[in-house]
Parts: sequence; C-alpha cells; structure tokens
Amino acid sequence: MAVLLKNLRLIQDGVILEPKDYSIESGLVEEVLKSNSDVFSTVIDCANLLGSKGWIDLRCGIGEPGQEYRETVESLCQTLTSSGFSEALIMPNTDPVIQSKNEVDYVLNKAKSFTSQLHVMGAVTRNAAGEDLTEILDMHFQSGLKFFGDGIKTLSNSDRYMKILQYLQKFDGILFDHAYDPLLGIFGQMHEGLISTKLGMKGIPNLAEDVAIQRNLEIIRYTGGRVHFQTVNTPKGVDLIRKAKAEGLKVTADVSIYQLIFSDEDLVTFDSNYKVKPPFRSQKEREALIGGLKDGTIDALVSNHQPQDFDSKFAEFDLAFFGMAGLQTFLPALVMLSKELGWGLLIDKITAGPAKIIESSVDSWTIFSPEEKWLYNEKSNKSLSANNPWFGKELQGKVKYVIQKGQLIVVNE
Repeated sequence: MAVLLKNLRLIQDGVILEPKDYSIESGLVEEVLKSNSDVFSTVIDCANLLGSKGWIDLRCGIGEPGQEYRETVESLCQTLTSSGFSEALIMPNTDPVIQSKNEVDYVLNKAKSFTSQLHVMGAVTRNAAGEDLTEILDMHFQSGLKFFGDGIKTLSNSDRYMKILQYLQKFDGILFDHAYDPLLGIFGQMHEGLISTKLGMKGIPNLAEDVAIQRNLEIIRYTGGRVHFQTVNTPKGVDLIRKAKAEGLKVTADVSIYQLIFSDEDLVTFDSNYKVKPPFRSQKEREALIGGLKDGTIDALVSNHQPQDFDSKFAEFDLAFFGMAGLQTFLPALVMLSKELGWGLLIDKITAGPAKIIESSVDSWTIFSPEEKWLYNEKSNKSLSANNPWFGKELQGKVKYVIQKGQLIVVNE
C-alpha cells in the first residue's frame, strides 16, 4: 500500500525541515518531488504535524511475569505505540525477576506479536538483591542479551559491581546503573531540602547519588567496561559524568523527562503520584540537568514508566510505592519543554541518542501533533495503571501515526 504524507515537517539532525511530501512504501519514508495524488491509495494531510525517526525509551517498567495487574507485555506494547515509541528497554523487576534465559525468552516471544520492539535488561544479581550474580553469560549467549542491570534496584556492593563489569567485557555488554547509595537515603520519601523540612518528611540527599556515581566511576577506571547511568538528577552527578566522558571513559547517561517538569514543591499536597525515585528536586538540580542535556553529557530522555496498581499508590505518603506511569504523558511533557529546549534537541534525546547506546537499526517513524489537545482519562488510557498526577486532565500534544515493520499505524484519530 502506497501512502502519501503531504506537507509533513520532519525533524532531522536537530533541525525542523520545511514542509514536504513523503511517500511510505514497505515502511520506508522517501521524499516525493512531484507528487501525484492519483498514484497513492491513501493521502494524509500533515500540514500541522511533525515527524521524526521512531522514539526509543531506555527505561520502562513492566509487571509481566507475575504482576500482570500492573502491566502486561500486551498493554505495554499498546501503550508504547500510542505514546509514539517504537522501541523500549524494559527493566527486570518482575516476579519472578527477569534473571535467566527462561524469563528473557518468555517476554521476547510474547512481544513478537506486536509492532513495538522490546529489549530486555537482564538482572545482574539474583532477585535484583545486589549479592549473588545471575547467569550473565548464559543470558547473552543463549538469548542474545547485551543490556544488564538491576533496574529500580541499586548495585551498592562494590565487589559485585567490579565483577559484573569484568563479565560484561567478554561480549561488550552494557551495565545500566541506577547509581544510588541506599543507606544514605534510607527511609527517605522525597528530596532533602527546605520543602521536606516543612512537610516533616525524611529526605533523600543529593549525596546518596553523588557518592554512588563517584564510587562507580572509580571502579570503571579500574576495570574498564561500558556503563550507562540512569535517571541522573544531581548537579555533581552530571559534572562527574561530564568529566568522565572528557577523560575517555565509556559512559553515557539519561534523565527522566518528568525531572524537568516537576520539583519538590509539587509534593506539598502529599499526592503520592509525585512520589518517585530519584525524587523531584529543586530548581538548582533542574538547571544542572538542562545544562547536561545541552552540552551532551546526558545522552537520552527516558519515561521511567513505573506502572503501579491503585492500592500501591492510594495510601499514606510514606507507605505508597515509588514510581509514575510516564509513557502517554511523554509527548505533552515534550511540548512543555519545547519552547525552552527546542524540538531538535528533544527529539535527538529520544532518537539518535538512545539509538547509539543500544545500537538500534530499527527503521521506524513517529508523526505527531504538538498542538492537538486530548483528555487523559479511563477512556484514552492504554496502560493498566494510572499513577500519574495528570490523569483526568487535558493535555497538549498527541501522537497520530507510527510507521514500523512495514506498516502505517493510526494511533489516535
């Protein structure tokens, strides 16, 4: 089926191109110099739309296997497509933990039925508990895994961290590191600062992340290897990674998009939907993250999609689970940031940036409206979870089409 996209503005190499006509055949997008609408079976007017290469999310939570009430492979893939993402790296924090060939193959085989391309992060320690190592080599040589980490759990054992890097170098694997010292942030509920003091809540200091990143960089200097730091959110953390890159260490980093939208001041209502880890911090931290995005220290933006069921969030703040469902609100968040950061930079952080890290070769495209508004509610929600402070609100920015696996998918009418 030949499809004509008329007057589409593509975002390529950090620039929004002039409106042009493009054809789609077998999933490929090619410019049409002299279009004749009679040649095409379908013509779509994209006068008010933007397009880019397919989006990639490097940090996405799931419930299946074991916690299907949070998110299944099917619901996640549907949510990814609806949100404009063609690929996602899912974390291993399921029940059982994705820590062997069996769990890896189970997820990947189920995902084959959907257009979204799922990549699996295999757990590096048993049950993501930070102690005994999993069968890392078996997961790689039997299932082809190259991405490893304990997901939402931190690797605080220095000896294990060192041995993991040594194992991963046997096949150029990447350690995805949620750098955080759990003892420095023990019992913490939010960012440690003036707001936490006013609210009477135990805070999580920047130090918990700073110390972990500094320690882990020293181990990398000793062992070598590739590490991707996830959800970085402190000024010192950004600066440490910046210097490590300049030094030539094989490190990359990402930041959760909602860290650029919310701050610790949003927690004054005690809404547990704002309870995330790492926590929302102050304007000072936000400015450091913005600087890291602009100068290339931070390579990617992630949704950090953490679906939770109703009971896990509808509780006293200190008992509520951490995490926010962040996929379907990703584009509205991009729209909010576009005036400050520009579409070129933002799109680069969800296309070329993450694609380089995971060496993606998937040919896909995302077409979206930065102006159209929609209501995020039970009817429009594709996920099985709704733990997001924007649920029930009108949002701006709507994904319209995804082109993947040789087909044009109409996402939202």
